[in-house]
Amino acid sequence: MAERVYFDNNATTRPLDEVVAAMLPFLREEYANPSSVHQFGQSVHHCIEVAREQLAALLNATPREIIFTSGGTESINLAIRGMLATRPEKRQFITSAVEHSSVKRLADALEEEGYRVDRIGVDREGRLDYDELADRIGADTALVSLMWANNETGVLFDVERIAALAQQRGVPLHLDAVQAAGKLPMDVSAVRGLPVQLLSIAAHKFHGPKGVGALFVRRRTRIAPLLYGGRQERELRAGTENVAAIVGMGVACEHARTALAGGEYQQVRRLRDRLEAGLLERMSNAHVHGGGAERIINTTNIGFEGLEAEAILLLLSENGICASSGSACSSGSLEPSHVLKAMGIEPSSAHGAVRFSLSRFNTEAEVDHVVAVLPGLLERLTALSHA
Repeated sequence: MAERVYFDNNATTRPLDEVVAAMLPFLREEYANPSSVHQFGQSVHHCIEVAREQLAALLNATPREIIFTSGGTESINLAIRGMLATRPEKRQFITSAVEHSSVKRLADALEEEGYRVDRIGVDREGRLDYDELADRIGADTALVSLMWANNETGVLFDVERIAALAQQRGVPLHLDAVQAAGKLPMDVSAVRGLPVQLLSIAAHKFHGPKGVGALFVRRRTRIAPLLYGGRQERELRAGTENVAAIVGMGVACEHARTALAGGEYQQVRRLRDRLEAGLLERMSNAHVHGGGAERIINTTNIGFEGLEAEAILLLLSENGICASSGSACSSGSLEPSHVLKAMGIEPSSAHGAVRFSLSRFNTEAEVDHVVAVLPGLLERLTALSHA
């Protein structure tokens, strides 16, 4: 068994060796500024454009519709702030109750600025209330922003249904695709693709580097920049480009596209299902949150009734196993995840929720190791809690 079992891939993934190798020249020899007019600079600029083409191919977009950013959070902020700035007369913003903090906290800020924010609810499995969404969209709606795959539970929203509704009502749609990109096929082409105006992704969620992301901006969609300065990225994202990271992201996109076409990610689903089945069989107090909904292939969120996730994670870490929790410690008091709260999960299960997120680098042996080790660790915790 490897020294470390890494089941925290929704937090970040291990970069592919090919990604690292592609980046290295731009940290050493190919250091020119891509905005420079000399040949050296233009050769580096060409490499950015190759990466743009690789990313566009993953989404079935056109290269001109791709804007490079520093990551998912910036892409999301650029999409939402950028769209609202071009529609100042409309004061309603629609999102969901289970969004990532980059959307959730921005929505809170918009509310303080005078926007009416509607947070669409979900059912006990984490599925969006589509009837409520249809009821809330109106003449004053500036933007609908929803996630494709939930970062905590892996639950997928029906983005085709959402996009069709937004298109029917003439309202722009932004999708947070950070946890979905590179893990499932995407098509945003103008002819038969998903009719979404804006879509955010981050490279480090699918074996690319940290510190780089992208925003898909459909042709003829107007948004305002967050940053002002140079004319990079169609004047939507000023600043000298992080060339090494952009090149690495392009390579990660190429590999994700090949893996999706070859069905390689189905092995990740099999591993996830093996992990769930093994843990549920051995522990009567375990429950999969969102297990009845369609989910992204690599994610499971398991609640261990009557236990605290932080204690579980510490014991796992001591045994070389990396996972994460949907809980956060705020002002000295443990608060369950807002996602699980919105799903109506009982606090006794939500407090003990652990997220395991796998990748193509994980193995059956690692899954079986966790299944073998975790029940004993939880028995220790239970004994301590009753001591």
